[in-house]
This record gives sequence, C-alpha cells and structure tokens, in this order.
Amino acid sequence: MTDNRLRGIIAAAATPLNEGRSIDLARLIEHCRRLLANGCDGINLLGTTGEATSFSREERLAAMKAIAGSGLPRERFMVGTGAAALSDAAHLTAAARELGFAGALLLPPFYYKGIEDDSVVGYVEAVMARTGRQGLRLYLYHFPQNSGVPYGVGAVEKLHRAHPEHVLGLKDSSGDLAYAAELTRRMPDLDVFPSAEGALAKALEHRFAGCISATANITAPIAAEGWRGLDTKGGRAAIEAATRIRAAFADYPLIAGVKWALAQLYGDETWLRLCPPLRGLAASEQRGLRDKLAATDFAKVSLAR
Repeated sequence: MTDNRLRGIIAAAATPLNEGRSIDLARLIEHCRRLLANGCDGINLLGTTGEATSFSREERLAAMKAIAGSGLPRERFMVGTGAAALSDAAHLTAAARELGFAGALLLPPFYYKGIEDDSVVGYVEAVMARTGRQGLRLYLYHFPQNSGVPYGVGAVEKLHRAHPEHVLGLKDSSGDLAYAAELTRRMPDLDVFPSAEGALAKALEHRFAGCISATANITAPIAAEGWRGLDTKGGRAAIEAATRIRAAFADYPLIAGVKWALAQLYGDETWLRLCPPLRGLAASEQRGLRDKLAATDFAKVSLAR
C-alpha cells in the first residue's frame, strides 16, 4: 500500500456458492482471509470472477456487509459495483464507501452498445452525483470483451483529470498492454492494473500499480514473490512461474477453471458450483487442466491458514 491506495497483487476473488446458488458467506470470508495471508496485497470482491452480475443487489450487499463485519482489513478490498441499472450501481458504490472499503470498481453501462466516450463519462458522473463525492474512491473497469462498452483512453483521461481525487485507477481486463501503457503514459498518477500475472514483467517499464487477476486465487504466493522482487532474478522467475500457471487455464472457461483448481487446493467440492448460465468444467476439461497444471508449479501452491 502507498498513501492508502491499493497496489500489488490483487486477487479477483471467486465466490463460493451454497447448494441453492446463493453466496456462501462463511466460505467467502475464509477464502479472502487465506488469500491475504498467502501473499495478496488486496482483494477484488464481487468482480467478474466473483460472478457479481449473476447476483441481486441485495445478495451483493449482504456479501459486502459480511466481509466488512468479518474483521478482515477493509482497506485492502476493492468491490465491484457495476450494474445495468444506474440506481443499483450508485447504491452499491455508495455502500462500498460507507462500509469502509478501499474503492469501488465500476463497469461502464453494459447493455446499450455503441456508446461514445462522452456518454460513458456522463454515466460515471451520474453515478458520482447520486452517491456524492465525499470520500468516493472509484476504479474504472475496462473489460470490453464482456461489457461491449469500453472505457476509451479519452474518456478515462477526461474523468481522471476532472476528478483526480475520486477516479483513482483502472482495471484493464482487455489483455491489451498497449492500452494500459498509454494510460500510465498520459496519466502517471492513475493506478492501472492489468488483469494477468504476465503483465508484472512490464510493471516497472510502464509503472503499473500491480495486477488484478482471476488466477491470483491460485498463484497468490508465487505472484506476490514476483511483485516484491520485480527487479531481481528471483522475482522474474516467480513471475514466469505464475504466468505458466495462468497459461494452463487458457483453453478452458476461466471462472470454472479457477473454481475447479480451488476445489483441488481446498479439498472441497463446494467450489465446483457456479451460478447459471456459467457451467463447471466437463470431465474431459478437468483432465486436460489437471495435466496442464501438472507441468507448472501448481503442486507447490498452498493457501494454508
């Protein structure tokens, strides 16, 4: 952490589910506790990997309140607050602030497509107006493959320059490092987090704030070693090891793959549950992922208490 701002390895935490596909709050708290104890600098709660948009506003609020009341350090949590309805996004964003989390991770409006930059800016400012700016800490969530609506560089720059105390950073899940690097070039004080461990190899060159990764649920101890030693031989080797684990998931549905791997690490098949329309890995996919992970350092990973 620097100046109370999130930096480093942030796991986009997977969300465990009860049999009826509601959020298993006890397991969620324990999972976040283990991630923080095993190298993560922070947690992205209720993001894409956490299946957030599959849950109602009330379910998401309940999860936020459970974490806030768990004794875990709220200043190390960034909470996904994006929603299709403006009022829901504003309500969740305000709750993230009021519960004392480090920030809210806000998707752009994601139903209507072909939205120009100025309209995206107008949407974010509408969320800000509804929540009030006092104490507001926003991170923009750029994931055009899923949202269908990008945070264009121009829109990000306009928002950050107009609201530098409130629009603090961006998570880039596009996989386009040139986009992420352009943001840090134009706005050196914007905290930009690519979404895969491999980007850590370019963190010093492009002044990335770390990474927010789905596979950090698995790679946390290894990725953390890499982040803490970016300019060392050991750190570079750790980044390569974490990147190889990440690459093993490439041919499989990522969220299902991460939850399958957590089921192996925890010896707990509860983690195999996903909220429809997502599905778990088929038997053949499980065998394939197991074989690919066997060729990495996965066997060395521990998320012990």
